[in-house]
Amino acid sequence: MYSFFRRYPEALHWIFASAPLLLVLLICFFSFGSENELISFCRMHSAAHPDLKNFAGLVTNWGNAVFYPVYLYFLISGIRQKKKSRIKFALVFLIVQLVVSLLLVRITKIAIGKPRPYEGGLFEPMTHKGAYHSMPSGHTSEIYGASMPLVFRYRAFLLTAALGIFAALVALSRIYLTRHYPSDVFCGWIMGSFAGFSIHLLTKED
Repeated sequence: MYSFFRRYPEALHWIFASAPLLLVLLICFFSFGSENELISFCRMHSAAHPDLKNFAGLVTNWGNAVFYPVYLYFLISGIRQKKKSRIKFALVFLIVQLVVSLLLVRITKIAIGKPRPYEGGLFEPMTHKGAYHSMPSGHTSEIYGASMPLVFRYRAFLLTAALGIFAALVALSRIYLTRHYPSDVFCGWIMGSFAGFSIHLLTKED
């Protein structure tokens, strides 16, 4: 195991960055009888704590936007300094995020047709109704698709921890605001991790 992580340090950082979200999801799994019970708890808790709900709203609305200037910096600095690796990193990020976090996530949402919390009804596969686009969580996919490439690029545990906690806050805000079930967020994490690994592999320097 040690030799594996030594050979592939990205795997260790992926686990470390994913741990905050996965640990909370695991705790929720053992603490509540079902996803609906957790959603009911979040709804009551957020109604009783408006300040926390407002904070969650701020995180969910602006969390992903934090990374836009970061990748714009890579692009602009790469052009100014004539560093092709930075330009490539920014452009590949943009392309992969568009393909995975926008196109693939969108197609999956439509194909599955899972109702969002409190929307009721059965699954409606191949629907364009937003109320039935619960799985996967697009916010979660995007945040991990944006944070993981930085985790893999720098492989600094302090940065990995910070990005992991921040990404988890964005993902969990979707549950707390009752816009997604935990399974939706978990699915979004998988797709975001795939995007992150793809960006890293396509821009990795030998």
